[in-house]
Amino acid sequence: MAVRQARRRAGAFSLGPFLLVPASLLVVAFLVAPLAVLFRYSFNRYSPREFMIDAFTLENYARFFTDAYFIGVLTTTVRVAAVCTVVSLVFAYPLAYLLARTESRWKSALVIAVVFPLMVGNVVRAAGWMAVLGNEGIVNHALLSLGLVTQPMRLMYTPFAVHVGIIAVVLPYMILTLQSVIEGIGRDVEEAAANLGAGPMTTFRRVLLPLSLPGVIAGCTLVFILCMNAYATPVLLGGPQFKMMAPALYDQFTRTTNWPFGAALAFILMTSTLVLTILGTVVLSRRMHYRKLEAAPR
Repeated sequence: MAVRQARRRAGAFSLGPFLLVPASLLVVAFLVAPLAVLFRYSFNRYSPREFMIDAFTLENYARFFTDAYFIGVLTTTVRVAAVCTVVSLVFAYPLAYLLARTESRWKSALVIAVVFPLMVGNVVRAAGWMAVLGNEGIVNHALLSLGLVTQPMRLMYTPFAVHVGIIAVVLPYMILTLQSVIEGIGRDVEEAAANLGAGPMTTFRRVLLPLSLPGVIAGCTLVFILCMNAYATPVLLGGPQFKMMAPALYDQFTRTTNWPFGAALAFILMTSTLVLTILGTVVLSRRMHYRKLEAAPR
């Protein structure tokens, strides 16, 4: 019997690498290969007559880093992504804690309510925010009815509208990520802190937050990546004057048909997202390590 089990384990172990082949081929075919082609395009030259000239030049990347307009677009993208990530974390943590700790029979309904917005496309959600934030929208109608303003406020096509729209898109991801981690933290830890005289804020700061930092890191990483690559929301809620990297590179592909420069913008966006994500993860990981050292008994 033991011999048969050993053979089965050996067979499963030898078969394991082959099971990765189909998924690996799909990744290479649908992700790596197109990215490799796009990366090669970024070194070509643009020609209005010939569309694209095969070459190996860095002029597309040099154009980006010497053009104040595109530097400003990248700066705006990073700023919007950072603000939306922080605000999403602040709003999501209490909701995630409530979902993780509630024992009500309505918990499943609450989870469905959080997940439900993910079933609606970003364009549809942005259209909904246009109806809410427009000059004739719900917000302005309420403000005028209450006499708080004498004329409609300009909410649409502003950075505020873009922030609100993006936060509404990414908030469920942050909530669900934090909830799964907080559920793994035992209630007895919080009860022990309370018995030792710690108040709610002290318990959160010294106990709950350090233990939930892996979820904070995962949630912030996911949300930041989504914010950096947002397209539909900035276009519909920000208007033509508000530019982020994804709409900017799309314009290069469709309006100006400058594929080499658009490909360079795409890789600059990918690289910036990757570098900033790694830096943020390292900072939060070190913070988590220091928190553990502070909490360790001496």
